[in-house]
Amino acid sequence: MRVSKGRNPDIENHRQETLLPVVNSYNEWDPLEEVIVGVVDGAAVPVWDVCLEATMPHKQRSFFQQNGGKPFPKERIEAARRDLEEFAHILQSEGVIVRRPEAVDHCLPFATPQWRSRSGMYAAMPRDVFLVIGDEIIEAPMAWRSRYFEAIAYRPLLKEYFRNGGRWTAAPKPQLADELYRDDYREPGPGEKPEYVINEFEPTFDAADFIRCGRDIFVQQSHVTNRFGIQWLERHLGDRFRVHVLEVNDDHPMHIDASFMPLCPGKLLVNRERVPNIPSMFKSWDVLYAPEPCIAPGHPLYMTSAWINMNVLMLDQKRVIVEKNETTIARALKEFGLTPIPCPFTNFNSFGGSFHCATLDVRRRGGLESYF
Repeated sequence: MRVSKGRNPDIENHRQETLLPVVNSYNEWDPLEEVIVGVVDGAAVPVWDVCLEATMPHKQRSFFQQNGGKPFPKERIEAARRDLEEFAHILQSEGVIVRRPEAVDHCLPFATPQWRSRSGMYAAMPRDVFLVIGDEIIEAPMAWRSRYFEAIAYRPLLKEYFRNGGRWTAAPKPQLADELYRDDYREPGPGEKPEYVINEFEPTFDAADFIRCGRDIFVQQSHVTNRFGIQWLERHLGDRFRVHVLEVNDDHPMHIDASFMPLCPGKLLVNRERVPNIPSMFKSWDVLYAPEPCIAPGHPLYMTSAWINMNVLMLDQKRVIVEKNETTIARALKEFGLTPIPCPFTNFNSFGGSFHCATLDVRRRGGLESYF
């Protein structure tokens, strides 16, 4: 595993050539120059609680109930690590600077004055933990207790970015007290809207519930993102940005990037099942409905559905990283005018994300624009 620390002369020279801030990203498609890619080293199975009950695939629930607080299976971690290394290699070969967080043992117990956890989880999905808006990196106030200290693995990088001119902000650290969670949570019946497992006790959100289109930012309320958290971010960003709450038809809502993915100006990738009503502001855009996933039905997906196939990463307005075996969406994206770059990633998919989740685009070459 390659871990970057401190100042790197090659990176510093590159920054001087680009004449851009060290942190600069307003959308999902400007040319990608620097990215953080997560790691699976030290990953722990999160401890079972009502939050997992609301979000985990039914067939994986016994796995979490029996293994919470233990390491994920060694062979799964090693296979996912190989996928990540190949992904990092592809990014570097496409001219992108790749940074990695610290390897941390997430199996260690920890506590606050109000609760204890037998373990953390991982540092595999930086997109969940941080939101980059322009030259600012915002730490998300995440709702899962197992992820309370996850940002620590990224601290060396955050300090470096701050020292080189980036802004570093943390949303109010949540208490995650019992009052936040609904112990009476029940799954929605057919045709019912979900009742979220968290309430409005304090602001919480995962950054992966937001998607950026320049001045317009789209978000879904979910089992980890409440209205209080959305309001906090909207007020923090101020008048330069417009925050839009999407209605997403999902029985287990958590993270927007497997439902709604603007690919570049004028092109939108959508999950037809989850977003039946596309906002009217996209009426002039071309829409691609994600085809059925190709992933084998028996492949373990501990924390996600097979719709992770649409969790792609744009390197610019043409090049897009797609899972090597997801041939249907690769073909659809090519017919949509894009250039798919295949990368094996099904072993990493088991841990709950794909290319968009596994990355945090720290710098893209472009400025703040309005696309509507």
